[in-house]
Amino acid sequence: MNTLPLFAEPPPADEKLAEGAALLRGFAAGQDEPLLAALRGILAAAPFRHLVTPGGLRMSVAMTNAGTQGWISDRRGYRYVAHDPDSGQAWPALPPALLHLATAAAARAGYEGFVPDACLINRYLPGTKLSLHQDRDERDLRSPIVSVSLGIPAVFQFGGLRRQDPPRRIPLQHGDVVVWGGASRLRFHGVLPLKPAVHPLLGGERINLSFRAAA
Repeated sequence: MNTLPLFAEPPPADEKLAEGAALLRGFAAGQDEPLLAALRGILAAAPFRHLVTPGGLRMSVAMTNAGTQGWISDRRGYRYVAHDPDSGQAWPALPPALLHLATAAAARAGYEGFVPDACLINRYLPGTKLSLHQDRDERDLRSPIVSVSLGIPAVFQFGGLRRQDPPRRIPLQHGDVVVWGGASRLRFHGVLPLKPAVHPLLGGERINLSFRAAA
């Protein structure tokens, strides 16, 4: 039987947020080196950029993608595409470290067999936010979303199935993972404006990895 070392603190317990949704505190903690190395490789091939909404507004959160599918927004709408429109090349492949993290977190939350084909990578700076929205551009709405927080803290808003449902505010730290699917798959969610802070590895920014089954 495995036992904890004397005086060691037990790992934080997973928290059920709603039916089909869980918060895995610190699930990605301790994986900084392989995760950040994987991110550097992705960004070398597909740098961060600020997308434009169909209405012509510039998004404050910078983003890029990895996987066989990448999410984009422009005057023509929101959608997934197989190639980076900036370079014309295929999006960088999902590195093993990211793929393993996503599948392991999904399994921990009850979604065995989840294999993402898209990872949306968002960069938040102090003052940036993500308005409440649903993720419904994916073809497979049965599969979960796995969301990994890296860098400075953020407050995640997790609402209901209607925009007017009051969202719950959930503080997130480096290494926290939120997984939602099933009955919660189309819940509205977002991120409140980030407060200034400094992370020892990522400085004054937050990186969010959002894994989906898009195609």
